Amino acid sequence: MSILTINKSYLAKDISFRNQMMILFLTDGREIAIPIEWFPTLRDASPEDLNNWRFIGNGIGIHWETLDEDLLVENLVR
Repeated sequence: MSILTINKSYLAKDISFRNQMMILFLTDGREIAIPIEWFPTLRDASPEDLNNWRFIGNGIGIHWETLDEDLLVENLVR
């Protein structure tokens, strides 16, 4: 008997923004699209501020310095 194990990751490796969506690219190959409408700070941000992000903790979170906003990847995926 064979058992398939799927290892899910909560680490992001890249982010893009298009059509009012934030697309997270996870290290396990998944792509998750999240409406930026859910995050008023991101929704109201300029494109320059929106794209001025960095990963924290090797991809466990995303930080926007100019917006003073932090998001945990695990909370976005669940």
